[in-house]
Amino acid sequence: MDFGKVAASAVNQVDFTLPPDGKQTLTTLQSGKPVPSPDFYVGCAKWGRKEWLNMIYPPKTKEADFLDEYVKHFNSIELNAVFYSIPKPDLIRKWRIKTEENTKHDFLFCPKFSRTISHIKRLKEAEVPTDLYLSSITEFGKYLGPCFLQLGDNFSPNNFEVLRDYIANLPVDLSVFVELRHESWFSDQATRTALFEMLAKYKKGAVITDASGRRDCVHMELTIPEIFIRFVGNGQEFQESDFARIDDWVKRIKSWLDKGLEKVYFFLHQHDEKDTPILANYTIQQFNTHLGSHVPEIKFLGSSGDMTKQGELF
Repeated sequence: MDFGKVAASAVNQVDFTLPPDGKQTLTTLQSGKPVPSPDFYVGCAKWGRKEWLNMIYPPKTKEADFLDEYVKHFNSIELNAVFYSIPKPDLIRKWRIKTEENTKHDFLFCPKFSRTISHIKRLKEAEVPTDLYLSSITEFGKYLGPCFLQLGDNFSPNNFEVLRDYIANLPVDLSVFVELRHESWFSDQATRTALFEMLAKYKKGAVITDASGRRDCVHMELTIPEIFIRFVGNGQEFQESDFARIDDWVKRIKSWLDKGLEKVYFFLHQHDEKDTPILANYTIQQFNTHLGSHVPEIKFLGSSGDMTKQGELF
């Protein structure tokens, strides 16, 4: 994932401090009462990583069987595979069957809207591809998590009405999180307020993307009592820094859980995905230790995963 990438020489100059909670978050979590059993999902963006052979995938695993192995380690995936074309129902059915046969715990696919809808049509006159997309992903059945609508870097607030109308016409019961990247969505206060109030009105979530070079996307606005965080690490060279960033997220999520946060979706990315399972497992450990989650830890082969740390955060 190259979004928000900075040169290695610049990473130590980035201020990774998480901003204060946004205005909409204070409204969304105004009840101030924790729920008994919040849900936690931690995963990656893709399962097709050859770098994970002999790390979490057995050495001779065929690429066709990578999903079978992925679902043994994670309880969710931010599914980018369906972005490049509208998926066929039989393909989704195949993935569902593989999951049913190999997972021993709950699992959710969080499929990205296809680029035909978001980047080619740019949400205009997109009824037909949207219907095809929704018809296909229903094949996930109980394994379908929230859908993820990512708009392009040039999708500016000039398209506010287009976005609003598209969101308004999605099925009411469809769980959706929206990621916006154009700087003006966050820099202009009136636009920012209108955006998050609109998403709250239609009960759709707002993706928070934590990347080194785009700190404005760490907007800290919750429009529903659920979070969908895309965390972009900086690789093994900066592992301690990334662990510290995860620690900060644990503290913030704890404050939100205390005020009524119901679900946590936390997806790990890196520009070089080789060590992403290590970062993911550290996240799982901290969630389980400090947030009371019960997400199964990743089972590494050999000593591959023996690179995490434990510590007191509170």
